[in-house]
Amino acid sequence: MLLGLRDEPMIYLHGATIYTSRGKIEQGAMICIGEAIRAIGRADDLPCPVSAQSIDLSGLSLVPGFIDLQINGAFGMDFTSNPDCIWQVGEQITRFGVIAFLPTIISSPDETIQHAQAVLQNGPPSNYQGARALGLHLEGPYLNPEKSGAHEPSNLRLPDPKVYGQWNPSTQVRMVTLAPELPGGIQAIKLLAEKGVLVSAGHSQASFNQAMDGIQAGIRYGTHLFNAMPPLDHREPGLAGALLGDTRCAAGMIVDGYHVHPTMVKLAWNSLGIQRTSLVTDAMAALSMPPGTYELGKRHLQVDGTTARLEDGRLAGSLLSLDVALRNLMEFTGCSLDEALPTITQVPARLLSLEPSIGGLKPGAAADFVILNSALDVVEVWINGRTTRPVE
Repeated sequence: MLLGLRDEPMIYLHGATIYTSRGKIEQGAMICIGEAIRAIGRADDLPCPVSAQSIDLSGLSLVPGFIDLQINGAFGMDFTSNPDCIWQVGEQITRFGVIAFLPTIISSPDETIQHAQAVLQNGPPSNYQGARALGLHLEGPYLNPEKSGAHEPSNLRLPDPKVYGQWNPSTQVRMVTLAPELPGGIQAIKLLAEKGVLVSAGHSQASFNQAMDGIQAGIRYGTHLFNAMPPLDHREPGLAGALLGDTRCAAGMIVDGYHVHPTMVKLAWNSLGIQRTSLVTDAMAALSMPPGTYELGKRHLQVDGTTARLEDGRLAGSLLSLDVALRNLMEFTGCSLDEALPTITQVPARLLSLEPSIGGLKPGAAADFVILNSALDVVEVWINGRTTRPVE
C-alpha cells in the first residue's frame, strides 16, 4: 500500500498515454507523492489509492518535462543585459513545457558573468513556481572573431585560466561554448571538462582536425549545429562533420525552419539519432513579444515576428519555443513523438548528469511532467508535483 509521507499530497493521474523512460503506456496511470513519482503502469494494473486525488487525463499525453540548454531571454527580457530577470523568465517559460533551463549569457565582461552567477547562487524568490535554472550556459567569450555572429567583438578574448579556472557547477557554470582552435583552447577544454562543465564547440572556424583535437580533450556538445561554423564540405568536414561523426558528442539544433533548412535537419537527425540530437531554442527577448527592436547583450536586433536579425540581415537568436521545436522536428523528419521527446528530455539531462532524478518519468524521479493535447499543444505543466501557472 502506498502511503503519503508526513501528509504529503498524493496525486493519481490516469487515462493518458504516458511516455516513460522505458516506453509508451496506453491508458496509463501515475502516482505522485509530494515532489516525486512513486509508481507508473497501466491503469488496470495500478488502481487509485483511497487517499489520492484522482485526475482524469483521458485523450491526453503525459510526457517528461522539457529542458532547454540554450535560451537568452524571453518576454522582452534579456539575460545578458539584465541577469536579474532570470527568475521572471523562468516563471513564464513553463507555458512552453519547460521545467528546467540554462540561462545563456553571451560574450560579456567578467562582471556580467559574476552578476549572473550571483543571481543563481542567491536562488529564486520566495514562492517561486517556475522552471529550474540549472546553472549558466556561458556562450563565449572564448569565440572566434570570424564567427562572432551577434556577439559584441570587443567582448571576445582568448581563454584565461585565471578566469575559467573558477567556472564549475558549484559556481553556477554548467556549460561553456568556446572555439577549440583558439590559442589555449585545448587547455581550457581539458580543465573545464575535468571540473564537470559541459564543454561545447561553437562560433568556431575549426577544421576537422582541430575539432577532433577538441573532442579528444573533452568537448561533448556542439552549439547550434551548422550555425556560426564552417559549412559541411566533402573534403573538409570541419566542425559540423566532426560533431556528426563522433558518437561521443551530441549537437544542439535550432529547429525553427530558418536557422537550419528542414532537409538538413533530417540529415542531421539521421546521423545523430535519438541519443545525440538536442533541440534548443536559442530564444531571445522577443519570444512571445510583438515585432520591434530588442536587446541581445549589447546588440539591438530587428524582429519581424518570425526572425531576429542584425542590421546586416544575419540571424541572431530565435523566436522559437521548445514545444514548437518538438513539433517541427516531427514534421521535418517524420519521427514519432516518442522518438522526438528524448531530444528535449533525456538527452539534455544526460549531458548535464541530471539522470535519473530529472529527464524521464520513472519511480523515484522528480514529478516533473507536461500534459499535451492531441495537437501536441501544452495543456498543463507540473514541477515537483505541483501545477505551475495555467498555460496561456
